[in-house]
Amino acid sequence: QVQLVESGGGLVQAGGSLSLSCAASATIVGINAMGWYRQAPGKQRELVASITSSSYTKYADSVKGRFTISRDHATNTVYLQMNRLKPEDTGVYYCKYGVTMEGSGYWGQGTQVTVSS
Repeated sequence: QVQLVESGGGLVQAGGSLSLSCAASATIVGINAMGWYRQAPGKQRELVASITSSSYTKYADSVKGRFTISRDHATNTVYLQMNRLKPEDTGVYYCKYGVTMEGSGYWGQGTQVTVSS
């Protein structure tokens, strides 16, 4: 019954910024990690950023220095601030809550991010 609702996607020009959010409809017991994945047409889904319950963060090399993941425990929300966007950042972005990123978990519905050249 718990749902993850994403928002914030859209179309921007290269060099622009977008901020994504993912809010859980209720507190999920046992969640130790939250993350953002993206999938471009014809490409493998990849983990771009994650954050643990202790606020440890990881980023894919392709987004390091440009993206920032954060969370608000009080509102059960995880965010992804994306700056200096590039056309190769285009794809559907999915949030995930789980015990770990490697295991099973809850997924958002996905939000489209399109970066024009």
